[in-house]
Formats: sequence, C-alpha cells, structure tokens
Amino acid sequence: MLDEKNTKREVFDETEDWKDITEEETGIPENDEEWEEDEEVWNPELLIRCDSLVKIYKSEDVEVMALQGLDLEIKKGELMAVIGKSGSGKSTLMNMIGGLERPSAGKLYIDGKDLFSLTDSEMVEYRNRTVGFVWQKSSRNLVPYMTAIENIEVPMYFTGKTPGEMREKAMELLEKVGMLHKKDSYPGQMSGGEQQRVAIAVALANEPVILLADEPTGAVDSKTSNKIQDLFRTLNKELGITIIIVTHDVSLANKVGRVVMISDGKISTEKIMKEEYQRALNLLDGESVNANESHEEYSVLDKARRIQLNEEILAAAGIDSNKVKVQVVDDKVVITKE
Repeated sequence: MLDEKNTKREVFDETEDWKDITEEETGIPENDEEWEEDEEVWNPELLIRCDSLVKIYKSEDVEVMALQGLDLEIKKGELMAVIGKSGSGKSTLMNMIGGLERPSAGKLYIDGKDLFSLTDSEMVEYRNRTVGFVWQKSSRNLVPYMTAIENIEVPMYFTGKTPGEMREKAMELLEKVGMLHKKDSYPGQMSGGEQQRVAIAVALANEPVILLADEPTGAVDSKTSNKIQDLFRTLNKELGITIIIVTHDVSLANKVGRVVMISDGKISTEKIMKEEYQRALNLLDGESVNANESHEEYSVLDKARRIQLNEEILAAAGIDSNKVKVQVVDDKVVITKE
C-alpha cells in the first residue's frame, strides 16, 4: 500500500502545481500516519478472533468438513463454554486455539497476531507459555510415577526457574486448587476429581493467558463436576485468565458467562449470562442457585447473514422440510412452515 502511495506522489511531484494540490483533491494522505489510519485496529479487549475457519480432514477418498467458515470472538478474561454434539467441530476449534492443528482455510488471531504465521519454534513457545491444557483423561494430564507437586514442576523445567522457585510455585498452585494436602501423592492414590484439580494446577504452572479444558468434568460424578466448575469460576475471577471449556455437558452453562453452541462446524447460537443471575451466583459463592432463565439466548448470523435453526426449534414450529416462509411482522422476523 505504501508503494502505491509513493508512486502516486511521484506523479504529482512532476507537476508544477503539486504544492497547490490538497489532500482532499487527491485522496492521498500527507503523511504515513494518516495513510495507515484506514487499516483495521485491533480491539485491546479482544484476545481471540476466528475468521472464517475451515478444517477438512481427508482419509483416502473421504473428506470430512469439521469447521465450515466458523467466526468467533473471545474477549480477554472471559469464562466461556463451547458446547456441541460429537462431531460438531468443538474439539477441532479447541485444538486450533491451542496451536495443535492448522486450518484448511481462514485465519486465527491471538491478541492481534496471526497464529498460523508463526514459525515452528514460535508455535512451540506459544503452546508452552500462552496456553494451558486440561484434558478429560488424567493419563494425558499427569505422569503416573510422579507425585502431584512433581507433576506441576515438569512444565517449569525449561523456564529458567531455580528448583526452589519451582517448588514454591508448585506449592502455591496446589493451595490455589485445594490440593496441598495431596502434594506427595501419586495420581493412582487420588480420586478422579482430585486428579483433575492437580491437572488444572499443572496447566497453570507457566502462567498461561488461555486455559483450554476439554471435557474436564466428563469422567467425574455430578457433585465433583460442580466443584470443578466452581474452581474454574474462582480461578477466572482471581487470576483474570481466559478460560474456554469445550464440552457436550449443557449444565456447564449455569456456571459460565457465555455459552457458544456449535452445530455442523459453525456457531449456531450464543447464551449470555444475565447480570442479575451473575450477581446471585457471586453472592452465593458457588452454592446452588436457581438456574431457570439464567442466560439470554441469541441466534448468530454468519458473514453471509445466514442463520441456523436447531432441531428443537424446527420441531416446535412443526417444520419438517427444507423450505420455509420468512416474513417481517411488526418489526419481527417470522419463520413459518411452507
């Protein structure tokens, strides 16, 4: 763009009246700062932006499209859940944000930088320092022959910390997740919920900006699940870390600020927690609150202004074909059967 600008200026420089030609007449800014004002400015409150992400998996003669032009923005410090059925694309999205997979098309920006323009070494640094992972299976989170405190120290080995600093940090994290009493226990000596708490501490060892949790409550009972959900809320509030929980468990919606529903590789709906419910949840500090009407649900238009209608809505409206009538009635869009 600057080359084009300079070329245009050279043309005007050849005329005697260059100094008399104003910026308004030429449309060419008089300095570089003004010229670059038209470029997109990154919102400082924004941490992640997915721009038309497409992911195609190929296996012999079969192609599966996991993401179909997905668009999503996530602000710094958000506590949110990505929910969808098996095969909806939610795990693929998490792997991309975590730098584990590359898209077939589209862009993914982290704090204004194109994630997939990073070199291999920069991508390793990104995964080690910017993102923390909590997986559903404890075998992916914890080394079985190491104690809880030793597991937490592992990610810090290449950070330049001294053994004393590593031990101090590990103790601090164990206390934060309520597992200090299990510091010398091995994973096999802990319950599933205790293992997940230690796994969360491991994910926080290098002070990541983003915490990704893949089905973190999938292998525990409902009581333990509630405790883990409360822990995520506490960590989000105290550390200000952005937490993205990928799950098929709709009950998680009661404990997070925003729920994004993925269907067929695209965002279909969003649920935003109501302020009055958020205040009640904070006052009760994780105790049971009435979850009825806790969130406001919105359908999401894609860039082509298309909308997805889920099976429940279609069934409730008695729509069983691929054709519908769309009308505007009293400033409302009404969709009815053909």
